[in-house]
Amino acid sequence: MRSLKHRFVQYMPETLEPGILYISLEYVTASHLCCCGCGEEVVTPFAPVSWKMTFDGEAVSLWPSIGNWNLRCRSHYIIDRGRVVVAGSWMDEQVAAERQRDKQAKADYFGTSPEAPPASQGPVVQPPPPRQTGWFGKVWRRLFG
Repeated sequence: MRSLKHRFVQYMPETLEPGILYISLEYVTASHLCCCGCGEEVVTPFAPVSWKMTFDGEAVSLWPSIGNWNLRCRSHYIIDRGRVVVAGSWMDEQVAAERQRDKQAKADYFGTSPEAPPASQGPVVQPPPPRQTGWFGKVWRRLFG
C-alpha cells in the first residue's frame, strides 16, 4: 500500500476497507489495515505520549512511525500526508529499546515509575468480557488485552 485516504468517522466500522485511514476524533484514535497487505487491523490512539495526527485540510499524517512489532509481518512505516513511507526493519534489540523508551516517556508524563500504572488514570480497569464485539471491543483488546 503506497497511500491511505482518510475518512473521519464517529465509530470505527466493523470491517475496515484497505487503503482507508479511519479517524475518530471523538474517540481520539485512528485505525487502518496494515499497509504491508497482511490484512491485520492497526490501531493508533492519539495522546501526548503516543501518536499525533495532523490534518492540513487535505491530507493526514501520523507521527511517530507505526511499528507493528506484535504482528507477524512486523511492518514499519510512516503516514505522511496520506503517503505510506516504508521505514527500515528493526532488530529485536531496537524494538525492546523503543518499548522501554515508550514506557519511560509515559511514566515521565504521568509522574509514575515505569512499572506502576499512571496515577492520573484512576483505578485499573479490567478488559470487557470476551463477548464484547464491535469496534470498541477490538480497540479495548488491542490496548489492554
